[in-house]
Amino acid sequence: MSESSLSGPPSDPLPTGHATLRAVAMPSDTNPNGDIFGGWLLSQMDLAGGIAAYERAGGRVATVAVNALSFHEPVSVGDVVSCYATVERVGRTSIRVAIETYVRRRDGGHTEKVTEGTFVYVAMDTNGRPRPVGP
Repeated sequence: MSESSLSGPPSDPLPTGHATLRAVAMPSDTNPNGDIFGGWLLSQMDLAGGIAAYERAGGRVATVAVNALSFHEPVSVGDVVSCYATVERVGRTSIRVAIETYVRRRDGGHTEKVTEGTFVYVAMDTNGRPRPVGP
């Protein structure tokens, strides 16, 4: 699915960042209300941010903070979840990544933003200690 096919009707928002991760929300990922559990969605976003940070750092990274996270709409079983990551800032050892999460609804295919957040990762050396991120 290309980014342009994710846009759906003209009123749907367009994702920003790089398409980093896609998954289908499954019944095992639901909370007691039948919606997709927020922790599952958070983990998908962390995976996407980790991929972007790993690529920018050129190696191992660890999540050190989730500075902001907003849930806008619920996610349902069968929705296709897509995370888009943008490296916002690179420090000496840290990388801040903005992540937007969209779903393509299973019932008709429209796409909408459901979650956004900012995650911070630290580049790690082979001993698990922070290391400088290259230019």
